[in-house]
Amino acid sequence: MLLRHLLLSLLCVLSVHAELAGKRPNIIFLLTDDQGYGDMSCHGNPVLKTPNMDRLNAEGVHFEDFCVSPTCAPTRSALLTGRHEFKNGITHTILERERLTPKATTLAQVLKTAGYTTGIFGKWHLGDEPDRWPSARGFDEMFIHGAGGIGQTYPGSCGDAPGNKYFDPAILHNGTFEKTKGYCTDVFFAQAKQWIESVKGKQPFYCHIATNAPHGPYIARPEDKALYDGKAEGDDAASFFGMLHNIDQNLGLLLAKLKEWGIENDTLVIFMNDNGGTAGVKTYNAGLHAAKGTPWMGGIKASSLWRWPGTLKPAPVNQLCAHIDFFPTLAELAGAKLSDDVKAQVEGRSLVPLLENPNAEWADRQLFTHVGRWPKDADPQKYQFTNCSVRTTRWHLVSEARGGNPNAKARAKNKAKAAAAPKQAPAIVNAGPEAVAQPKWQLFDLQTDPGEQTDLAAANPDVVKQLTAAYGQWWDSVQPLLVNEKAPLAAENPFKTLYQKQFGGK
Repeated sequence: MLLRHLLLSLLCVLSVHAELAGKRPNIIFLLTDDQGYGDMSCHGNPVLKTPNMDRLNAEGVHFEDFCVSPTCAPTRSALLTGRHEFKNGITHTILERERLTPKATTLAQVLKTAGYTTGIFGKWHLGDEPDRWPSARGFDEMFIHGAGGIGQTYPGSCGDAPGNKYFDPAILHNGTFEKTKGYCTDVFFAQAKQWIESVKGKQPFYCHIATNAPHGPYIARPEDKALYDGKAEGDDAASFFGMLHNIDQNLGLLLAKLKEWGIENDTLVIFMNDNGGTAGVKTYNAGLHAAKGTPWMGGIKASSLWRWPGTLKPAPVNQLCAHIDFFPTLAELAGAKLSDDVKAQVEGRSLVPLLENPNAEWADRQLFTHVGRWPKDADPQKYQFTNCSVRTTRWHLVSEARGGNPNAKARAKNKAKAAAAPKQAPAIVNAGPEAVAQPKWQLFDLQTDPGEQTDLAAANPDVVKQLTAAYGQWWDSVQPLLVNEKAPLAAENPFKTLYQKQFGGK
């Protein structure tokens, strides 16, 4: 009788799994910029209120141990290719090292082969030259700002339209700049909804909404900031929370539209943040150690919420998952057939078994983090052990820039770094020459010590040896793919050139 029950249960699981594969939902992906894991009320934030993000969490599958990269362009490339950013040539967020290699196949390209139409709204940050725009990487509709943020400009090709601000920004729309009206986040959501309305019902769509908020500079709509004046720790944090309030309100309006259009049950909505937090860390960091731009859990743990009414049952998933799993998951849901080259490119796993059954078997794995950001034209080998880590389900092996230990003094230093991060644009972690020596590994048992307070390296030498060896093999494997390291800087930002050509320098 027991055997029969187990067989029936297995057949039920396999049946639903088979139904999910190739079910071809509409897909809306919302990715925020510099929102930390703790910057959400459902994750315990005592100040910030995010009712619509909380709704996604309550009404969908939410991943409790989901890792991303420590900074923005790296995470974005991993999401869109299914592999580590270094294998995409991305080791920084500027200096030509934020550009996705043309040899990579993107998720958008794969979804198009499965009959999807694709659109991106907001932040791209994977190359500002025309041959690297989203329109050249599988997106049918393109509505983006340049660089890593509105108004940012750096030496080389990474730069936005001249003089751009968070209000009334000039946005590149399918190759031509449009001068918009309103607050940037409102503009991106409005354009995305307009596009969805124009394509819904004709074919399945993939809508990629990547806000530049709440990245610094911390400029919120006055009415949004006012909600947190006197409640957050400082003016920056109040603006940061105001920016997140605005995102949350836009999310609520989008969900309402899906219901109004009658496509709510045909649409998978996914929400993530791209790296650890910044300004919100001053108020609350969900017990995580450190923040953006570090290999600690505070730099790489992210929210990952998946809502598909009528198909996905609300539940937590506790298995170790990551951004590299996004690509193969959506490809399977879309019924896309991957070529041998793309199969070889993707190193992530499909999350479809976990979406169907949050307690499904899930083998342990090793995930590798490296902050990168070594000086331009430096030898990467000198920075092999600078700000890096290895994750398994239980363990986290970490090497900081200068070794260090998890005592109170080190924790205070990291807290000070996190507090200072919002004043940097971007928060660069450039290690000095003294940091190139052999690592001083620290080891943490995340099952008993999620805040990474007690170094267990000395007590577990075999674990350190095993993970160190795995890290060495991984490091060697990425070296041939660091294709941007010697790239010369462009004479001028392409967005600036195009903008001035279109508007005569005005």
